[in-house]
Amino acid sequence: MAPHSVETGPIPAHVAVIMDGNGRWAEARGLSRSEGHRAGLKATRRAVEFFANRGVRALTLFAFSSENWQRPRAEVEALLDLFVTAIEEELPELRQKGIRLRFIGAREQFPRELQSRMGEAEAQTAANDTMTLVVALGYGGRWDILQAARRWIRQSTGTDPDPEAFEAFLSTAGLPELDLLIRTGGEQRISNFLLWQAAYAELCFLDALWPETGEAELQGALDIYSRRQRRFGLTSERRGAAHA
Repeated sequence: MAPHSVETGPIPAHVAVIMDGNGRWAEARGLSRSEGHRAGLKATRRAVEFFANRGVRALTLFAFSSENWQRPRAEVEALLDLFVTAIEEELPELRQKGIRLRFIGAREQFPRELQSRMGEAEAQTAANDTMTLVVALGYGGRWDILQAARRWIRQSTGTDPDPEAFEAFLSTAGLPELDLLIRTGGEQRISNFLLWQAAYAELCFLDALWPETGEAELQGALDIYSRRQRRFGLTSERRGAAHA
């Protein structure tokens, strides 16, 4: 049975977040975009604690897309430095809280130091089971599907893949099915994030910029999720009969 909270009822097993708005938040305050990303890291800490406390089993955060390499070099370099710092600073608390850390994306594109820190953090938290925190770095939904297809072809025995077998080759293999996808910042698109996984996810778009997003906004997203009727292509009657 899915866990419940006092406020919302059923809690999604897997939540994903497109953390949008760091740059706009900084620009509105006359700050650099790098300062906006640092403010966004504080919001990330709040979100991890919030969802872990509510029994979410997996939280996937879109931290750096495959398209973000096209941003100004200074901003990209500042982000890469921030990722290294964040891993160092957050790892002790993640270990203490029993949160497993996992990275998805084309990590071979990142500096060796960052790749090494990512691998070390994954190894040090591998046995944790309170929640899996998935950080998408250098990630794109199309990339994910293509790399899964290539892996399937290399390992194929001549049979056609069914959806369940194919999912084992995606970067999110082993995680619960994605239930809720949240995007902050007022935009209403998924920007090449978890394209396969979001097929039947509930989508929630928040106006708050990511650095402004706190417990009230996240709770609001869970409240919206709890009011949705998830039919997965079935009619309400057939969906109810299937779960009777």
